[in-house]
Amino acid sequence: MRMCIDYRQLNKLTIKNKYPLPRIDNLFDQFRGASVFSKIDLQSGYHQLRVKEADMYKTIFRTRYGHYEFLLMPFGLTNAPAAFMDLMNQFVVVFIDDIPVYSRTEDEHDEHLRVILQILREKQLYAKFSKCEFWLREVTFLGHVVSAEGIRVDPQKIEAVLDWKQPRTVSKIRSFLGLIGYYRCFVEGFSLIAAPLTKLLRKGVPFNWTDLQQKSFEKLKTVQTEALVLIQLEFEKEFTIYSDVSHVDLGCVLMQEETEERETFSLSFALEKVFRVLGLEI
Repeated sequence: MRMCIDYRQLNKLTIKNKYPLPRIDNLFDQFRGASVFSKIDLQSGYHQLRVKEADMYKTIFRTRYGHYEFLLMPFGLTNAPAAFMDLMNQFVVVFIDDIPVYSRTEDEHDEHLRVILQILREKQLYAKFSKCEFWLREVTFLGHVVSAEGIRVDPQKIEAVLDWKQPRTVSKIRSFLGLIGYYRCFVEGFSLIAAPLTKLLRKGVPFNWTDLQQKSFEKLKTVQTEALVLIQLEFEKEFTIYSDVSHVDLGCVLMQEETEERETFSLSFALEKVFRVLGLEI
């Protein structure tokens, strides 16, 4: 359990730190060629940053026992994620308080771990040992499982999808599609499958759950169990894009061939609604 203060009024007056959070797909690109992994989870990441003494009074909050202010970075401040990422990315690429360590060989990994742990020690940043994992052949990171073979959906996330109850409100549909949509690049024809559900999200459309929506809902759950393993990009090899278009959708898949076996692997899927068709053939 983490205490989070309602800092909405303070956040409105705060000058935003524009330090960007990394794109998740760009993070996965960095795993290309890796075969040995470790993962370090920092202990209460934000609480390892001290608040400037001149700004401590801004964090004050009231309880039944009195007024208190934070000495360390609290949860809920608008600049907390950016400030923490700014500190961490001075010496390693991370996402908030998750630090994946990846290497091509075991010898290389040994050296990488020594460097990273030494830097954490020098910066006085503490890891939660029970959440750290070392010398793995695959690592779970941001809802994905990464290995030398490629990237696949985290099985625990698939279980959450399969256990999802039938949505009975627009809000529940939006939550379900938000979870499923995070993995849409693994699913061929995602937008087409989800169309009956996304239709109910439109303004002015009455909530009418029919067999069409039920089939869409069940199909989206099923395809997660059949999701492909996406290989990592290899920029020295040729890419192939297969695309098709109809009066309803425009779809494409980015693929790459293994030259020895001539086996084709999927890198990503995309499908978009066609709102105006100017020409279906080039």
